[in-house]
Amino acid sequence: MGLVGCSASAASSCPTPTDSSIASVVDATGDFGSAPTVSVRSPFVPQQAGTQTLIAGDGQRITSEKQLALVDVTVLDAATGEQLVATPYGDEATATPLPRLTQAIPSIAPLLDCVAEGSRVAVAIPGSDLGAQGAQALGVNEGDGAVFVFDVRKVFLPAADGADQYNADSGMPSVVRAPDGQPGIVIPAGDAPTEQRSQTIKKGDGDVVTADSSVVIHVQGVAWGAKTTFASTWKNGSPGQATVSALPPALASAIEGQTVGSQVLVVVPADQTQADQQALQAPADTALAYVVDILGVVG
Repeated sequence: MGLVGCSASAASSCPTPTDSSIASVVDATGDFGSAPTVSVRSPFVPQQAGTQTLIAGDGQRITSEKQLALVDVTVLDAATGEQLVATPYGDEATATPLPRLTQAIPSIAPLLDCVAEGSRVAVAIPGSDLGAQGAQALGVNEGDGAVFVFDVRKVFLPAADGADQYNADSGMPSVVRAPDGQPGIVIPAGDAPTEQRSQTIKKGDGDVVTADSSVVIHVQGVAWGAKTTFASTWKNGSPGQATVSALPPALASAIEGQTVGSQVLVVVPADQTQADQQALQAPADTALAYVVDILGVVG
């Protein structure tokens, strides 16, 4: 497993990005999801970064720099109009994770704030914001700007957003949450359960997860009685993606049949953690507690 927003209904508080100065110099034709024909009225020397929505989508919006989105992108040298980079423009499953791009060029991330799934947006970045690493990655002369045309194929939830559920089971850990949704696991006093147990803490209303689903999840894992996590996609900065059947058995059985937007609490007895030790470097000889946020399904 690779431990690698607000919804569109909240558009009033998360407006569609608009920059008329970009619209006058960048043109991108073609259907969303297919490689666009992009032209730039060069030489274009962007003085400041900006984003222009070319096709407005109506899906989940990007509201956090740590949120996972899958994109296709075409990049042009702003000064010459020459195409520098283009992703394959296959299906959703072959799209590029946005964090892979923002690692190389951090200035991209804030420019996609409030962009909705299904959108095509043009982004202009001056050379001063690309930086030496970004310019080298793209193959532009340091100091020259770049134009990006993104097709935002899929945007995943930043955290589970389902309805809170009541659970009366005793002996289970409790869960607290930070404002961004990151959970904390509070282990109760007493011995750990000797059988695998799970609870649905939040119930989402998205797609149903199957054993064959390629699911995007946040995972927080704590050994029974420990004060620190042994596994945390939250600390890693982005969620993980895995086929459900490839996860450790306790996680797989707890997630299968759940819905996107749900949050699940899972306890694994100490004598059933061998797969967790191999996959997630869990400690041996102790029970484990996980909180799993189900953020979406790929494909």
